[in-house]
Order: sequence, then structure tokens, then C-alpha cells
Amino acid sequence: MPSEITPAGLRERKKEETRRLLLEGAARLFRERGFEGTTVADIAAQANVSVRTFFRYFDGKEALLLPDGVQIFAYVENALSERPADEDPLDAVCNALLAAAEPFSASTLTALGHPVEDLENVVTTRLVQAFSDFEERLTVLVRRRLPPGTPDADLQAAVIACAALSAVRAVLRTRRARRAAGIEDTGPAPLRRAFALLRGMGSVERP
Repeated sequence: MPSEITPAGLRERKKEETRRLLLEGAARLFRERGFEGTTVADIAAQANVSVRTFFRYFDGKEALLLPDGVQIFAYVENALSERPADEDPLDAVCNALLAAAEPFSASTLTALGHPVEDLENVVTTRLVQAFSDFEERLTVLVRRRLPPGTPDADLQAAVIACAALSAVRAVLRTRRARRAAGIEDTGPAPLRRAFALLRGMGSVERP
């Protein structure tokens, strides 16, 4: 039976395969050589493509530290679906974002041989941007968790989602300011601390 895959379909499959090879090759090299010891040329060679081809897929090797926005949102969506149904919506969202951020934490970067002091800010910046890009989609997920008859459910869902994502952005701004002032972060992990502060400001109104 003749193949029904069109030339356009074959091109898309080839692009996905190249992207996969670049990601897998980069992960292998980062573990073996560390982030600083790995060049874009090394990653391209590992995937058997040119450096020019590499830049068609990624804007630099830092982009390989995180999956794309679709995958990150899937992490959040899955984490949120696993939260207890009776958990306060704000707590559920904060816990889901924490769970999604954990694979990109300082401890994980250290385990991969990355110099955290140089890369943590890069990773946080990209993670914040990815979270911000699905603000509306997160609002939809939050609204589904609100009890039936919740007053102004659309508004409450939007406030909860935006507040949680704003806490992530606040962590980034505060870290930058502290580092510029020569102040070291101490105490709990900044993102966890930010969510604790946010939870203390109030929770969802019940019907």
C-alpha cells in the first residue's frame, strides 16, 4: 500500500527528529563535560548537523536547558491534576508550579555539572517567560477547580493564576536586585518562599 505521508509531513518528521537528536545529544554532553565545557559546535556534531542548522532550532545552548513551552505547560497541567480535589485553588496552583519548576532547580543543575551561579538566572528567566506565556490557559485550569457556585468564578480564577505567575516573576526581579547589591539569598528556596507569602494574603471565596 503506498505511503500516505506527504512531502510536507516527511519534512515535519525530519525536523522533529533533528530537534530530538539535538536535545538528547546536548543532555549527554552536558553530563559528560558540563555546560561550560560543551560548545554549540559539539552539540551540532553530536546530532550530525551543521552549526547553522542548530541555530534554526535554538537561539543558543542555554535554550537546551529547558523543554519548550508546550512541554512545560504539560508539566504544570499534570501536576495540577494530581493535586487533591479539595485543596485550596491557590495552594494547588502554587504547588503545581513548584513541581513543574523542580526539574530545573539549582540542585538538578548541580547534578548535571552546570555552574549554578552562572546559569540559574538564565534558567529562571526562561522558566518565567514560559509560565507567563500560558497565563490564560492556567486560568482555565484554575476555574475548573473552583467549587460550583463560586462567586465571580472567572475573575477569581484569573486572579489566582496571575498572582501565582506574578510571584514567579517577583522572585526573578528580587534575585537580580539582591545580586546587584551584593546580597546573598538565604533561607528557604526563593520560589517556595514567594508562594508562602502569597498564600498568606488570602484564598478563594467560598459560595
